[in-house]
Amino acid sequence: MPLTSNSSISSNRESKWTYQDFTWVLSLFGTAVGAGILFLPIKAGVGGFWPLVILAVIAAPMTWFAHKSLARFVLSAKNQQADITDTAEEHFGKTGANLITLAYFFSIFPVVLIYGVGITNTVDSFMVHQLGVMSIPRWLLSGTLVLAMTGGVVFGKELMLKATMAMVYPLVFVLLALSIYLIPEWNTSMMEVTPDWSAMPSVIWLAIPVIVFSFNHSSMISQFSKEQRVIHGDKAVTKTDKVTGGAAIMLMGFVMFFVFSVVLSLSPEQLAEAKVKNISVLSYLANVHQSPLISWFGPLVAFTAITSSYFGHFLGAHEGLVGLVKSRTELSVATIEKTSLGVIVIVTWIVAVINPSILGMIETMGAPMITAILFLMPVFAMNKVPAMAKYKTSVPVQVFTVICGLAAMTSVIYSALH
Repeated sequence: MPLTSNSSISSNRESKWTYQDFTWVLSLFGTAVGAGILFLPIKAGVGGFWPLVILAVIAAPMTWFAHKSLARFVLSAKNQQADITDTAEEHFGKTGANLITLAYFFSIFPVVLIYGVGITNTVDSFMVHQLGVMSIPRWLLSGTLVLAMTGGVVFGKELMLKATMAMVYPLVFVLLALSIYLIPEWNTSMMEVTPDWSAMPSVIWLAIPVIVFSFNHSSMISQFSKEQRVIHGDKAVTKTDKVTGGAAIMLMGFVMFFVFSVVLSLSPEQLAEAKVKNISVLSYLANVHQSPLISWFGPLVAFTAITSSYFGHFLGAHEGLVGLVKSRTELSVATIEKTSLGVIVIVTWIVAVINPSILGMIETMGAPMITAILFLMPVFAMNKVPAMAKYKTSVPVQVFTVICGLAAMTSVIYSALH
């Protein structure tokens, strides 16, 4: 009987699916499931049923290819403890690192602002329509909610991750339950709209930024990749590929089922009305349905989704801002971290009070920088940085990732100009 080599045993361990892998899948899933997904049915559904089908087909590979490439970028650093900003400095020097860190920060910070607006509108709508009470002054409500959500970060990353994990299980269950519950409400109004096949490519093109934003969990990739490298060393890439793939499949299965279920239960006119009111589709459903289940669970899912996702994005934004300030000042790291935290909270509070359009913020602020960091930068590094050579993905994967990234960026520019 042949002996099994140590390398074979190690390889088997790397390929084996563990509970820790599953918890990371849930953490990445929880980071992605936030305001974007709650507004995705509104944006994607307004374009009609068949464009939504095509978007569903490309969403999973688009999400997986981009996130696994970013994870490989972080793994390519010499230092095992390096995060994305440290890796950028190693590969592109201080100037390049400053540009990438700036882009990284502005790819995540707008998401934090969006969640500040989203959580305020969700709670305000719930108080008025479900509890039947008067609205609290917006400055007070938004400030209380932003400070409460930031508390998880203040009390430590471990607590934040545990809180996110605790929220994901009920979130997955209720999302699935609501999707199934809405099936009797399905109607053919969306499918009865005759598709304009000549306009189909442009409809899909213009909806890609919201897909990118809705499935994005890049803010957690840096921390996730660091942990995998500490545990698995040079073979961490096997784990990061599998876990990011698992997260993409889970997002595709649960989220797109939810999106289709919601879209099929509403009319195009109702989706347009939800967009005008600047509330999530779940809050809208709660307001128009007589069912107590939807009236109470809809806002609860919206609140849980936004809160769980806020944690991960706040962490990423804080990491990016600290990285930006650290290279430009002699202040201690502790001072920089506390000041950065205060700045993010105050700006998020101000934007939540102003209440800009959430879909507008997603399209113009969130998607462009996310696209640059998530879709374009890792592929560029694979072809230009020697340390990235062994982490190269296949040419078709690189081409598909770049095409999706360019489509997202150009559609944002087009939308802004028109």
